[in-house]
This record gives sequence, structure tokens and C-alpha cells, in this order.
Amino acid sequence: MARNALHGGFLMRRRSLIIAALALCVAAPLAAQETYVIDSTHTTPMFEIGHLGGMSQQRGFFTNATGKVTLDRAGKRGSIDIAIGTGSVMTASRVLTDVLKREDYFNAEKFPVMTFTSRDLVFDGDIPVGANGELTLLGVTRPVALKITGFKCATHPYNRRTMCGAEATTTIRRSEFGMTAGIPVAAGDEVRIVIPVEAMKE
Repeated sequence: MARNALHGGFLMRRRSLIIAALALCVAAPLAAQETYVIDSTHTTPMFEIGHLGGMSQQRGFFTNATGKVTLDRAGKRGSIDIAIGTGSVMTASRVLTDVLKREDYFNAEKFPVMTFTSRDLVFDGDIPVGANGELTLLGVTRPVALKITGFKCATHPYNRRTMCGAEATTTIRRSEFGMTAGIPVAAGDEVRIVIPVEAMKE
């Protein structure tokens, strides 16, 4: 009987160890994923577009950008969800700013938000260097690839929270989203997008 009790105790301990190991295996990927909330004050999407057949490059930006980024750097996985308020577009000219909000450009009244989402981040080691995703603008969704540079994480010097920053860039053809006004003379078709991003860990 003592032998049976000893054997039973061994089996119980072994079963407990197996259950604990399985629980750790399940929990490990979850613990590796971190979520960062975009700091709208320091995330200002910008754009560059040719004017008068390339006579100059005109620039503008958006003051309303929100979203989240998840990162599992060990597993080389992550996601990006960004929403940009089209009505927040700004340029150096009040007249041009108003033009860009009109129906034939961003149509801010009908389409107040454009979005970028990605579930396919590209890593170099444990550093994200790209994101393959989809941009939705004027109700049209198309694939867009972002190049990510300058990725860095550190402790915020004032609030002591963990934060990460980077710069994302891409070039699109606005006509592919149905924005054809002014092409090719008043404004070009090709638009370069630059997004400096700062995000705080949740």
C-alpha cells in the first residue's frame, strides 16, 4: 500500500509538472506581445506632392492621428492600426487647406477618416523594418507597404513609461484611390507619405 501511495504521489506530481509546463507554453507568447498606444501629439503624418508638373514639392500634414501598435519582437510578429482624420489636413495656405477638404480631394465630410492596418510586419532581427498592410482612403482599400526606419524604445524622461518611436514612409498614387483632381498639372499623382511615430506602452 505504501508503494502504491508513493507511486500515486509521483504520478500526481508529474501530472502537475506537465500541466504547469503546458500553461507556461500557452502564456509565453502572450507575455511576449506588447501593446503601444500612439501619442497623437508627436505622431503627425505628412505628405509631399509635386506642383505644376514638378515645379516644386508642396507639403502638408494631419493633426489628428490615433491608433495602436502591437509588437512581439522575439516572435517577429506585430500589428498596426492607425486612423487619420482627413478633416485635420493642414498646409501653409488656408486656401489650399480648404481645397484639400473638398469633395474632389479628401472629401472630409463624407470620408472623415482614412486608415492603415497591417498584420504583416517585417523584421531585421528583433527590429521592425517594414509593414505590409492596407490603406483605406475615400472608401477604397488598396495594399500599401511601409518602410520603417529609426526604430527605438526607451523610458520616457518625464512620465517614466516605456515608449517606442520610428519613422514610416511610403509612396502611393492617389488616382488609385479615386482622387484624380488636378492631375497632372495642378498636383501630381504620386504622393510621398512620411509618418513620424511615438507610442506609449499600455
